[in-house]
Amino acid sequence: MRRRVIFTLFLIWLAAYVWLPPASADVIHLKNGRTIVADHVRENGNHYEYDIGDDSYAIPKSSVDHVDAGGMPAQVSSGASKLADLPTFTPADSLANESSVLAQIVKEGKVDPDVLSSLESKGNAELSATANFIAGKFEFDQGNLTQSRRYFESALRFQPDNSTILIYYAALLVRTGNTSQALPYAQRAVRSAPNSPDAYTMQGYAEFASDHTKDAIVSWKRSLELRPDSAVQQLLAKAQREQTAESDFAEHESSHFVLHYEGRQTSDAIRSQILQVLEADYDDLSRDLGNPPRDSILVTLYTEQAFFDVTHAPTWSGAINDGKLRIPISGLSSVTPELAHVLKHELAHSFINQLSGGRCPFWLNEGIAQFLEPKSLASEGRRLAVLFKSQQSIPLNALEGSFLNFSGPEAYLAYAESLAAVSYINDTYGMGDIQRLLQLLSQGSSTESALRATIHSDYGQLESDLAKYLADKYGQ
Repeated sequence: MRRRVIFTLFLIWLAAYVWLPPASADVIHLKNGRTIVADHVRENGNHYEYDIGDDSYAIPKSSVDHVDAGGMPAQVSSGASKLADLPTFTPADSLANESSVLAQIVKEGKVDPDVLSSLESKGNAELSATANFIAGKFEFDQGNLTQSRRYFESALRFQPDNSTILIYYAALLVRTGNTSQALPYAQRAVRSAPNSPDAYTMQGYAEFASDHTKDAIVSWKRSLELRPDSAVQQLLAKAQREQTAESDFAEHESSHFVLHYEGRQTSDAIRSQILQVLEADYDDLSRDLGNPPRDSILVTLYTEQAFFDVTHAPTWSGAINDGKLRIPISGLSSVTPELAHVLKHELAHSFINQLSGGRCPFWLNEGIAQFLEPKSLASEGRRLAVLFKSQQSIPLNALEGSFLNFSGPEAYLAYAESLAAVSYINDTYGMGDIQRLLQLLSQGSSTESALRATIHSDYGQLESDLAKYLADKYGQ
């Protein structure tokens, strides 16, 4: 089995719906071949400073090959600092005077609870539902999922069958790891708006995440009948690949896992060992990170060929967590040390996603997962020390988004840097600050803001400190 492992947030489908207004942007071309797309780039001494949304970053000029001004529209990646993960719905149900209510409720970048209470006191159920929905969506966009949930629930008390509110609430439940709770709300949205493609899309996602693949296929087909959509088509294709590959699979449950497998390809012994290892890992990760996933975790065992057929993962990958743990185990008759590391790594992503509300940047996500396997930095420490000293490393803020499009060598370096960064943070500040980083991300903080609030460093300072850490530890 390949040693490299990857993680993708399955909620990336939601981001695919978001259309940003065209805007000129600057493109920073790094010497290592990567690019950073920013809203605006400016020079400041030995650094380039650049803005993405509301956040500002800096990068040494020595890492930059050149900058193109106004090269392309800025895009929000899956690792973006702001939550851009709800579809641009075409609501089937109306919401009273939404634009004017928004201006009243959201002032100076926050919800005004006094105005919200005043609107509710008018006794107009539609107006009250609209006000609470707007407050909930605003908090969701800011990443404050706990407060967002309260507002959405209040909106539903005033209009329990409004499909727009139901769709958004179901999306929030999935985001916060409450997949089993999300499904009935998505189903209610479909009943309330039987001609809404968005309702069927959300229902299909909740069904797929709840391990009802056949039902998800039906829902997504209906959504596409109502409105063609390339993102939904991709979801449907993946579900159909999974259904084809797993048509003869059986399942076995343990306390926290549902295991899917093909009986002819795996023995009872290895299946039992895998579940025992996962349950032990679950206990370890609950102790190390806390806040375990709320629903049973789905695990599927594949032959290597079936794994790539279903996931379309890059050839350098060795397992994947896209909301389900997908593990190729061809030729294995027992849990090897390598497989044990892979299982814990992939399971760690489920915990990290739960704790961060799905907002963890990839470098931090992969770094934590590797650290908790555990994986040692020793074999790559000297090489990384050289790269950081010569400023030839990939900037960490260029690793916020997915690694899936990286070549094998790029991915190898990205993983090594991610592990180095987390090792430094843990050795210097402790696991408690890593937990606080994830919690701040779940509350809507950008990565850099969360770093400043915990380890008192922006990206530039973190990379400088990391370079010194590597040099001191590995002699460069």
